[in-house]
Parts: sequence; structure tokens; C-alpha cells
Amino acid sequence: MARRGAGTPFLLRLSLLLLLQLGGTLGCASVAVGSPVVSLGSAVMASCTIRSELCRGLEQGKVQITWMLDNEPVAGSQHQGPGGTEVSNLTLPRFNRTQAKLWCWVEWNGTKQRVGMAEIRAGYPPAKPFNLSCILNLSDYGLTCRWEQGADSHLPTSVTLKSHPSRCRRSRAPAVTGCTPQGGHSHCTVPRRLLQLYRQMEIWVSAANALGTAESEHLCIDPMDVAKLDPPALQSIQSIPFQTDCIALAWEVARSNAHMELQCELRYRAPEDPAWALVTGIVGQAGTTQRCGFLFGTQYHFQMRCRRSSARGYWSEWSLGRNYTTHEKAPTGKLDAWWSARPAGVGGQLEVQLCWKAPRRQEANGRVLGYRVTLSPRRRGRDPRTICNTTHTQCNFSAPAGTRRVYLSAYNAAGESAATEVVLLERKGQPLAGLRAVPGGERSLWVCWEAPPAPAAAYVLEWQRVSSEPGRCSACWQMERDGAATAALIRDGIEPFQRYNISVYPLYKDAIGVPSNIAAYSKQKAPSYAPKLHLKSISKSSAELCWDPVPVEMQNGFITSYTIFWANSTAEVSSATVNPSLSSFVIRELKPSTLYKVHIMASTAAGGTNGTSLTLVTIVLDDIEIQFLFLTLGLIFVLLILLLICFQKNGRVKQQFWPSIPDPANSSLGKWVPAELQQEPLQGPSVREPGLATISTVTVLERAAGKQPSAWGKEPATTTAGTFPALPQPYVRQEGPGMPGRGRAAAEPCQGPGGSGETVQYARVVGDGYKGQQHAPPRLYLRSSSTQPLLLDPSPSPKPYENLWFHGAGPHGCPGDGGCPEEPPATFPLLQGLRISGAEELHDCRTF
Repeated sequence: MARRGAGTPFLLRLSLLLLLQLGGTLGCASVAVGSPVVSLGSAVMASCTIRSELCRGLEQGKVQITWMLDNEPVAGSQHQGPGGTEVSNLTLPRFNRTQAKLWCWVEWNGTKQRVGMAEIRAGYPPAKPFNLSCILNLSDYGLTCRWEQGADSHLPTSVTLKSHPSRCRRSRAPAVTGCTPQGGHSHCTVPRRLLQLYRQMEIWVSAANALGTAESEHLCIDPMDVAKLDPPALQSIQSIPFQTDCIALAWEVARSNAHMELQCELRYRAPEDPAWALVTGIVGQAGTTQRCGFLFGTQYHFQMRCRRSSARGYWSEWSLGRNYTTHEKAPTGKLDAWWSARPAGVGGQLEVQLCWKAPRRQEANGRVLGYRVTLSPRRRGRDPRTICNTTHTQCNFSAPAGTRRVYLSAYNAAGESAATEVVLLERKGQPLAGLRAVPGGERSLWVCWEAPPAPAAAYVLEWQRVSSEPGRCSACWQMERDGAATAALIRDGIEPFQRYNISVYPLYKDAIGVPSNIAAYSKQKAPSYAPKLHLKSISKSSAELCWDPVPVEMQNGFITSYTIFWANSTAEVSSATVNPSLSSFVIRELKPSTLYKVHIMASTAAGGTNGTSLTLVTIVLDDIEIQFLFLTLGLIFVLLILLLICFQKNGRVKQQFWPSIPDPANSSLGKWVPAELQQEPLQGPSVREPGLATISTVTVLERAAGKQPSAWGKEPATTTAGTFPALPQPYVRQEGPGMPGRGRAAAEPCQGPGGSGETVQYARVVGDGYKGQQHAPPRLYLRSSSTQPLLLDPSPSPKPYENLWFHGAGPHGCPGDGGCPEEPPATFPLLQGLRISGAEELHDCRTF
């Protein structure tokens, strides 16, 4: 049951569609429009009518009508019409489509069905055809007419060529359709059966569509007046009489034109001529004609055409061409010559370079076979010696000294021209007052000048492309024979974007003027490329650049300036314009140690071209600063090396800065101090606080009577009470007579045991070491009245001091013979002087 209920709506919809289709076919619905074809942009009105009694299945429901214009829904108004019909009206205010379909739909229970359709087209009335023309073809006598269509009307349009045989005379006869174009073409052919030859006919084009009709202008023509004849055929061409510039030409007209009166035209030209020469007014039936003014030895091409003599209609096509070469004649006229001469230096000969222009075509009278140069003119019965015979237009030869004239002539197969006298004048005349050159086109130059003060007979213009190999002389100079001329146009060999040097020589009666020179371009453009920059030098604030000039062939114009652009990494762009005569430039006010990009632009009057970019980095220091820095560092290094060498090698320098001061407290002399003085506090040298060594106490002791002195450096075995203890004696010396001591007793001579007392000098030094010295005692120097100072070595002995001087003495310290030597032996290692360096003098002396 559920499945059956679910399928019921589908079946109802299907049956409704079938009923609507059947009902629509039987007139269930109808769609009407005001007009199926309307003007583009106008309003369109339509209505859709539904008859419910004819549409089965719609009797019980409400009918809803909708509209669709192609695939777009449009809204209409629905109301109930007479007879139980449902009517929907639709108005489209502006119909902007050239073609569309309007559909009427019926909706019932959510199902839509198309029940009617009307097709609408929109466009314009046909445009008026124009430029109607007709031609009668005499091969089949068909009249072919052509015209041009107007604007597209967007509607189907029928075009017809119509004619009326007597309409030009206001006849009431109906028009006749001549032909209808096929395939949308704008031409057709009226057959001969619809034409009346030698009578006026009216012809026009009619175009019609659903919105209107348009006609072209009407033509009233005789078909024979628009006939196009067949061309004639050229038969023969010959020169008459011989040795003149006239020719005779014969032709034959076409058979289709034989019964007509014709007028013909003849045209001809040589291969070098830019245009045809035209001869008119030739009677076609004559078959022959003559024409003069042709050049000798020149090839010409001839053609001919004809038409009716009534001067109506069309010319025939040009006939097939025919070539003819006229007979030759000896060259005529004078040759333009130009020269340069200089002494050869050997045998008094004159070296001459002679150039000339080839004769003009009207003077050559044929093909020139060569040129001859002689030293004298040719006379009857005598042929002068030829110094140059060539096919070129220049010749170099040697002439005898003093030669002032040579003679130049040209020859062809018919003969030789009259000799042209060439006078070899000197170039010492007055120059032109002014000279300038302007473009006369891409391949020509106008050269203008001011007339010289003295009247000139002619002018010679020379030009040469800069930096190119010079061509033949005939291609780089020309002569102006009019002495009153102030301008000349040069064409030979001129090319755009190339520089030419131009010289103008005034020719006087007895001399040649000094030339005036100028450079010119026929056309300029930007250079082909810009020069490449090179870095010549650089500093911290400037950079010098140089470049090679652009070759003349690549400049394409006059270089007006060079512009140099430079920019750093922060895109700060600067530029400078340089005169084109320079090839280097210095950029200033740059930042040290900065990267810059530089490029150059070469400019002409027609534009500029940029070169490749150059990257450079400024330095931190200039060369002078770097040299000064290295020099300073080098001097400092040398001074350090010298000081180091001096400190290592020179003891005097070391002594001045680091003197070696002995420490008597640590020497062997300190061990000889008497017992009484050993109780005195001694101040040893400070290791951490160095200072100058000072003398604290100097004591002079006298031995008691009856005490036997011990040997040097030896203590007695026993010590008696009441006497001084035996102390090591740091220094004992007897002073002889005549050697007074300051603050001390005079020395006694050395005695044996049991001798009387003796005077002993004793010294003790307590003090600090010097700065920078650790554990090194200062040296002790004791001055005596002797001229020889004695030095006490501060270095401690590995054992009590033994004076080898007293070795072998008796028990009392003297030699066995009871005497002591006056001076210690030379082997005494320590007693070298008696002086304290850097300390105060002895300040305390006592005598016991």
C-alpha cells in the first residue's frame, strides 16, 4: 500500500503532461504577439490564452501561467478571460535581441509544462546599396553589375538587380528583374536576352526585408557604352629613319572590335624610368603610328590599349608588352672631371689622379665601352698618344713636368665623343664664406653655402663616409656647373645613421678655392651601444672612471653628451653630464667603504642608450693615509727592535736602567762582624719593597794588646775571657805610611805573635735592594786612601772566607818570616775596590 501510494503523484503528473500535450495540440493554449518582426529596441507585446475545458486534468485546479524569454523568466499579468479562459499578457518595453523565442508555461501541482511559443526577430530596415557600376563583356554580351551593401539589417534581406528598358523615357512599363545575386555576393550578370544594345536602359539595385525596402541610385546607360573591349596586339617596332630618335609601331585590333570606331593609347618606359611615358589620341583603325624623342641605344618596353571613340565605357586591358632597343650613336656632351696632382720627385714627373663622372643616359647614346685620356686633343689625320685607357671612371698616371691640360673622351660601338679639356689648376683660391648641411631625406643631404666674394665658375662637392673604406671616386663627388648656385643635393651612397664628411671647392677661372668642410647625418637615432666604463682609480671619497669613445659607425648621430649615473645601496641616485669630447670623469663626495653601482648613457639628438653597470666599493683610507700608517707602524717596529737589541747586548744601558747593587749583609764580609755588633738589629733587604741601599753603621775596631791575630778568615781555637770574640773579618788591611785614613787609626806594620795591637777597619752595610731585584744583595764598595778601590763580592762563599794571600803564614797570620806583603796577590778574587754605588757616604765612623 505504501509503495502504491508513493507512485500515485508521479502517475498523476505523467498523465497531466500527456493531457496538456494533447490539449495543446487540439487548441488547449495559444500564444499571440503583436508582430513577429520588430525594430531593434522597440516594445514587444504578447498574450497566452489557456482554455481549461480543452485541457483535461485542469478542470478542477487553478491554472498558473508563466513566461520564459529563451532561458530567462519574465513576468506577465494573468486574469480570467471570457468563456472560462485564463489569459496572461506580457509587455517587453525594449527588445534588444536580434532573435529570441517566447515561451508560455502552465504550472499545476508543482509541475510546469510549455504550452505555446512565438519566435520574435528584431533588426533594421535594409540599407541603401551604393557604388553601382556595370560592364558589358563582348565575349558573351552579358552585363555584369557590381555594388556595395550598406549596414547589416540583422534580418533576412532579398537583393535584386532590376532593369527597365524604357524607364529613362518615363515609360509605364513594369520593371524587370535582371538578376539575383547568389551566396550573399554583391554582383550578378544580366543575360543578353534581357538587354537592348545601343538603347538607354534604367538599372538599379533593390533590397527588401520585413521592415522595409531600399533602392540604389538608378543608372541610365547604353550597354554598349559600358562595354569593355578586347586589347589590341602589337605587331612590329622599328627606327625610322636610321640615326634619328623616332620609331614606327604597328598593331592589330581584336576581331570583336573590328566594326567599332576605337581610340587607343600607347605607353613605354626604359628599365631605369620611374614611370611610364603615355601617348594618347591614337586612332585604333589606323594600325600604325610614329613617335620621336627616344634615347639612343636604350631598351624600351611598349604596351597599348583601346576603347570606343565615343569616350564612353571602359578601356581594354593593356596588350602584351613588347621590348625594343634603339640604335646607338657616339656619346655627346662634356664629362665632369675632378683631379689631384703632386710632383713625383723623380725626373720632374707629375703624379695625377683623375676622376670623372659617367655620361648621363641621354648623352651616352648607348653602352659606353671605355674612356681614353690623352695629353693633346685628337686632330684629323693624327691620333694623339694615349696615357690612360680604362673602363673605370678613374685613372692614375704620370705626366711630364709642367703639364697643365689633359683630354678625356668616352667611346661606344658607334664612335667616340668629343674630348673634354681638363685644366689642372692649383688649389689656392678663396674658400666659401659659410657652409652647412641638412637632411634631404633618409638617403640624401642638402648642402648649402654662401657664395664667395669672387664669382665662381662651378663647385665641386666631395663626401666620404667616416671610418669606412672610400669607394670609387665617382660615388663620392659631384660637380655643380652653375656658378650662381648656393645649394646642391647629394644622393649617391648616402645612408641613414652614418656620418659623412663633406667638402666644397669653389672653381674659379684660374684657380681652385680652398675647401670648406662639414660633417652631417641624413638621419640620426640613439647610439647602438654605450661605452664600457673602467675604473681608473678610487679613494675613500672619489672614483675616477674612464671609457673608450663609441666608434663612429655605432654612434648613429652626433654624440651630444655622456651622462654618468651612480647609486649606493640606499638607492640614492646622482648623475652628472659630461662633454662628449672627454673620455674620463671623477665622481666626488662619495662615502668611505660604500658600494656603488655606476653606468653611463650616451645621447644623440634622437635619444640615448644606457651602458652596462659597473660595481665599485670605496676604500676606508686613502693611499697617502695608508702609506703614512704603514710608515708609522714600521718606524715603531724598528724602534722596538732597536731597543730590544740594545737591552740585550749593551751592558751600559742595562746598568743605567737596572744597576746591580751588592748586598754586603749577605756577603762573606758580614760574617766577620765582631761579637758586640752582632747584637745590633740588622735590617735586611726587602723583597717586595725595593729601594736604594743605605749605609747604617761603619765601625773601626782596634785589637787589644797582647791578642794574637788569627789567620785571614780563620778563628782561634779558643777564646779567653775579657777579650773580643773572634769574628770573621770582612776586610783587613794595613795602611802604609803616607796613606792617611779618615776617622780611623793609622795602620801598623804586621807583627808576629805577641806583637802589639793593630788598627782594623770594619764596615757593615744594611739596606734594601734596588727596585726590580729579588734576593740579590747590593754590592759594597769601601773607599780607602789607596788609588786602587777594593770590591767585596756580595755572593756568599760556600765556606768561611779564606784569603789565599795568607796561606802558608805562621800561627799569627803572617808568613813564617814575620812579614806581610804590601799588596794582596792578583789572585785575590774579591778585593777589587772599596766603593758603594748609589748610596750615601759613610756617616758613622768609630775608633776602638
